[in-house]
Amino acid sequence: MKTVAQMLAQKPGSVISIKPDVPVLDALKLLAEKDIGAVLVMEGTALVGIFSERDYARKVALKGKSSGDTLVSDIMTRQVLCVTPAQTNEECMALMTQKHIRHLPVIDKDRVLGVLSIGDLVKDVISEQQFIISQLEHYIHR
Repeated sequence: MKTVAQMLAQKPGSVISIKPDVPVLDALKLLAEKDIGAVLVMEGTALVGIFSERDYARKVALKGKSSGDTLVSDIMTRQVLCVTPAQTNEECMALMTQKHIRHLPVIDKDRVLGVLSIGDLVKDVISEQQFIISQLEHYIHR
């Protein structure tokens, strides 16, 4: 299994974040524009939360609140589970499964390096399995 650092190195782009005092509607627009399911909420370089489609559905839409009047800070998840670059795909998948989450920020010495989604982890597992199958086919046909 690859480490978080190896998986992050294969992801394009930089960390996408939003400030806590932004209306939820703007956060939703950012999610749609970037085609992502969650965004980090940051004050400067400090991670203060994460805002996801699930936060919106459960804390705004279902409660009849207005996404234009509600701030991200009012509904974001404040206690964010994070991983380090040294952790493995297997550890991340176990944490996501146990905690029922879909996104893991990667932190190294209080610095946000990126985010891994469940899709990133599954893609890595599939890639590794395809490599093993290819190696076995090569071995069989020798």
